[in-house]
Amino acid sequence: MSSTHLLADRVTVGYGRQVVLDDVTVRIDRGETVGLRGPSGCGKSTLARVLALLHQPDQGRVSIDGTAVDAVRYAVPVALRTRVAALFQSPRAAADPRLSLTDLIAEPLRATRTPESVVRERVAELADLVGLTADLRGRRPHAVSDGQLQRACLARALVHRPDYLLCDEATAMLDASTQAHVAAVIRDYQRTQRAGVLVITHDQTLLDRWSDRIVDLDRPAYETVSSK
Repeated sequence: MSSTHLLADRVTVGYGRQVVLDDVTVRIDRGETVGLRGPSGCGKSTLARVLALLHQPDQGRVSIDGTAVDAVRYAVPVALRTRVAALFQSPRAAADPRLSLTDLIAEPLRATRTPESVVRERVAELADLVGLTADLRGRRPHAVSDGQLQRACLARALVHRPDYLLCDEATAMLDASTQAHVAAVIRDYQRTQRAGVLVITHDQTLLDRWSDRIVDLDRPAYETVSSK
């Protein structure tokens, strides 16, 4: 087992009396792509939120390269929480409608008190990377398409150069050309940064093409069911 990995270790999560994850263990090594599949309601998105340090499990824990993370969101030290990023299915649910695309991308940097000169440089770099032209960057979410907004959300996810990127149906709402572009940006980022990537999707073709191994949440012990 790689010593550099993002790990959900024996995680249990419930909402009221309904248990959606029961003693789940999933590991993502640096540099690999793990596909995650299972029927609707089996807890895939909940697991993504737990791994993204957005939801505290009822039992079990998350660790990054062997360091246990016992808090969520801004209670997690900056040096740890910025190592994991997530890209979710709905960009409109993830984006503050009051912010321009430029400010949307910049917000995580400003939250960590990054100098404004560095913020401007990084935002411009990432906007170019994801294909956001200058005329789009000043617009707010209501004035751009879902595909353009998801590109901005991808840039935002990469802004701290995370070691682990969690993609929860991240291309499901996009047209084919935007899907291909987003996937290409993520693959290039993974290759250059040796990032670990989790891909959650119902698209079996995408899972087969992209994943180094696939974990099925609908199987006993959440086993790896295929591997290249």
